[in-house]
Amino acid sequence: MRTRITELFGIKQPIIQGGMHRVGYAEMAAAVSNASGLGIITGLTQRTPEDLAREIDRCRDMTDQPFGVNLTFLPSLGAPPYPEYIRATVEGGVRIVETAGRNPEQYLPALKANGIKVIHKCTSVRHSLTAERIGCDAISVDGFECGGHPGEDDIPNMILLPRVAEELEIPFVASGGMANARSLVSALALGADGINMGTRFIATKEAPAHDNVKRAQTNYKRA
Repeated sequence: MRTRITELFGIKQPIIQGGMHRVGYAEMAAAVSNASGLGIITGLTQRTPEDLAREIDRCRDMTDQPFGVNLTFLPSLGAPPYPEYIRATVEGGVRIVETAGRNPEQYLPALKANGIKVIHKCTSVRHSLTAERIGCDAISVDGFECGGHPGEDDIPNMILLPRVAEELEIPFVASGGMANARSLVSALALGADGINMGTRFIATKEAPAHDNVKRAQTNYKRA
């Protein structure tokens, strides 16, 4: 399958693994990348930039396919050392970064100067257009169905995705409620170039979640 997202990131399937806190470790990212999607290591799950560097090395030992790092920028009295996390990402040879939270503009020069492609998570058309204007390469459009992020605008993907497709020129993926092949086909039909799938990956053996959580997902699917 070829879309603008597969061409941008050098992957075979237009499926990106969500950068989930305490889930996006090397095992998960490598498994998704080995399956032809784009695996994502969650940067701030690693307590220090040095820990992130080691996690990137572990992932590279498990896959020779592209994978990325998620960096979430949030307001904080004691902000993480973002420049050091970026340096660890760059020095680890990662060339794809998923940004989330606040506007990533102040960090884009350091990322772009090192040939890193940036996909930013947005919850509205206006934020997507801003991300495009400041130089992001792609957008993860997060409908109201998407969990684990700030800025919900109460707009579901059925409405949001076609509107973004009308306005945006750069590639984008659909995020929120994406769980199977039908989700992917639906997202493509609504104008997206792929999907960002998070919660569904928690049901996999690579996810460090309790078996009860994984069984609950499986039982829900059967129901």
